[in-house]
Amino acid sequence: MNPLLELESVEMAYGAIQAVKGVSLQVRTGEVVTIIGANGAGKSTLLKGIVGLEPLAAGRLWVNGQDCSRMPAHQRVGVGIALAPEGRGVFPDQTVRENLMLGAYTFRRDPARVQTLIEQEFERFPRLAERESQAAGTLSGGEQQMLAISRALMSEPKLLLLDEPSLGLAPLIIVEIFRSIRALRASGLTILLVEQMANQALAVADRAYVLETGRVTLEGSGPELLRHPAVRTAYLGTH
Repeated sequence: MNPLLELESVEMAYGAIQAVKGVSLQVRTGEVVTIIGANGAGKSTLLKGIVGLEPLAAGRLWVNGQDCSRMPAHQRVGVGIALAPEGRGVFPDQTVRENLMLGAYTFRRDPARVQTLIEQEFERFPRLAERESQAAGTLSGGEQQMLAISRALMSEPKLLLLDEPSLGLAPLIIVEIFRSIRALRASGLTILLVEQMANQALAVADRAYVLETGRVTLEGSGPELLRHPAVRTAYLGTH
């Protein structure tokens, strides 16, 4: 069976700065795969390359066996990729409901389906239902993260990319966000997770990759990397 996502020797650059250097990885259907690494390792850049927000300088990218290496970003949504970006990226002047409707743009001609999807997200995150008519910019950081995840799910993706979902959140909210990630995994959704909280990320991951200065330096199952001495020293603060 083909992997749902496959990257082969992907390179990305910002001008003369090479941010991603020959990265190859796979995400199989139903997996949670985590990428961990320090700030500036190229993690967010790589996700932008997968969704088409930044071009690949070299290498190839397949989704469900389809070569998407040069496909425009809006077409990749149709192929089944959605991103909840670092920093949430909600539309601050739009209401919670309007943000969700924008996430369902591909279904805009099917209002009944859009309404069903909105109801599903309100069930997933009841706090969003309570703030349905509130401007997204007035939500707390945790609520904005819930909205970013829900907005991505509104396109009914096959592959959900999560970029630093715990960033800047209170510990109790982080627990809630990771609980939702586990629930999404249990529902069968495939997830590629970029996260600096390595302990949490590896605990939820089937497999994981370590990215250092744009290169994959380690890969293995989540439990294997949790036990790996180099990972424990560099990312978990233990020996």
